[in-house]
Amino acid sequence: MRKLLNTLYVMTESCYLTLDGENIVIQDGEKTLGRFPLHTLENIICFTYKGATPALMGACAERKIGMSFFSPRGAFLARAVGKEYGNVLLRKEQYRISDDDKRSVAYAKNMIVGKVFNSRWSIERTLRDHAHRVDAEKLKQVSNILYETLPKIDNVLELDALRGIEGKAAEQYFSVFNDMILNQKEDFAFTKRNRRPPLDNINAILSFAYTILAGDCANALSSVGLDPYVGFMHGDRPGRTSLALDLMEELRPVLADRFIVTLINTKAIQAAHFERQKDNAVLLNDDGRKVFFNAWQNHKKEIITHPYLKEKIEWGLVPYVQALLLARTIRGDIDEYPPFLWK
Repeated sequence: MRKLLNTLYVMTESCYLTLDGENIVIQDGEKTLGRFPLHTLENIICFTYKGATPALMGACAERKIGMSFFSPRGAFLARAVGKEYGNVLLRKEQYRISDDDKRSVAYAKNMIVGKVFNSRWSIERTLRDHAHRVDAEKLKQVSNILYETLPKIDNVLELDALRGIEGKAAEQYFSVFNDMILNQKEDFAFTKRNRRPPLDNINAILSFAYTILAGDCANALSSVGLDPYVGFMHGDRPGRTSLALDLMEELRPVLADRFIVTLINTKAIQAAHFERQKDNAVLLNDDGRKVFFNAWQNHKKEIITHPYLKEKIEWGLVPYVQALLLARTIRGDIDEYPPFLWK
């Protein structure tokens, strides 16, 4: 099983990253802020416009170290990608599936089963732990609706029908998302999902978490030889990692949403960690991103038992394991893609 290594987050926007032997060096002008051995890293995420040297990007690509660049305010800019790895026959089969809606829906619907199943689990977790603090009847009603949605997904034959079912299920789930937020209600009131740009604190941190998770999924897919840009449910669009967005669907409720709810309910993240821009967009500030990534890195190291493999792994390896299972399904080693169904 692959080992989860560290993720290096570079958040000083004036920094420039260079390579010195087998080490990454973080420079701020003439000052050296840090030096880290490459063999200890799995991902590098940079919130700086200055970027990195071609030598460093090449070294990371050669060692399969993911490198992603964001603006200082958290907007995704680019991923550094090197030589393609994996069997070309695997990617050719992936492309054939993507071009065939009937074959695509077989993969996509299992991912959406995972999303709805895990969304229901998140609601049930709130009911189990905080029944006396929430409108239990309201949450139970939505949980039952999601439960009744699962066989509908299993029977779907067309992508458009699947998208319609997924949209209605997401609407039901988010209708009680505010009920799962137990503390700091005034600062993190959730009414509806909004993005591009996010207009309130809760949507700001949701969008940020989804962006980071999508990057993790894209890196995982690339590492097993799949093309993260060619999806089954999300259509082709230049620059969009469509397969990473497909894979992320089943992981949103358990890896992102539940993590964010915990951050808010434990008051680890607070209103002071956000700032409003001139266009009314709300974004995490520097301190907010530091709090987020510190908690995110610790969360990724927590040990779980994978529900399909029955092996103990770290949370951070879940995207990689699911990417590996997807690749094995496309190769024909597994009859049907097994989504991550958290219990």
